[in-house]
Amino acid sequence: MVRRPVAWAVALVLFAEALGIAAVNWFLGVVVDRQDMSLAGLDPHMMAVSSKAGGVVFGLYFALCGLVALLVALRDRAPAGAGKVLLVSAAVVHALLGAFAWGLIGWTAFLFMVAVLGLIVLLLMTYDGRAEGGAAGTAPAGGTGGSPVTPPAAPTAP
Repeated sequence: MVRRPVAWAVALVLFAEALGIAAVNWFLGVVVDRQDMSLAGLDPHMMAVSSKAGGVVFGLYFALCGLVALLVALRDRAPAGAGKVLLVSAAVVHALLGAFAWGLIGWTAFLFMVAVLGLIVLLLMTYDGRAEGGAAGTAPAGGTGGSPVTPPAAPTAP
C-alpha cells in the first residue's frame, strides 16, 4: 500500500520545512536588527521582531500541518475536519509559494514547492474514505452501502 509512506514523507517534509522557515526568518530578523537600517522610515527593531514572530508563526503552522500528516500515517485514516482543512491550506500555500519562488528565487525552489504540493495532494487523494482493499463501488466498513443517488432496495413480498 502506498498510503502510509506518502503520509510519513509529507510529515517529514513539513516538519523539516517548519524548522527551515522558522530558522530563515529568525536569521533575517537578526540581520535586520544588527544592520540597524530603516526601510521607508520603519523602525528597524520592529522589523526584526516582526520577522522573528512571522517565522515562529509560520513554522508552527507547518509543524501543525506535519502533525496532522503524522497522525494520518499513524492511524492510517483520512484526515477529517480541521486536519483536512489544514492540509488543503498547506497545499494552497505551497502553490502560491511555488509561483512566487519561480519569479523571485528560481526554478529549483519552484520544483521543491511543487514536489511538496504534489505530496500533500497525493496524501489527500490516497485517503478517499473507501474501505481498505475495497473497490470503488463498495461501502466503507460499517456503512450501509450504496450512494445517495441510488434508489433503496425494493421490498420483498412475505
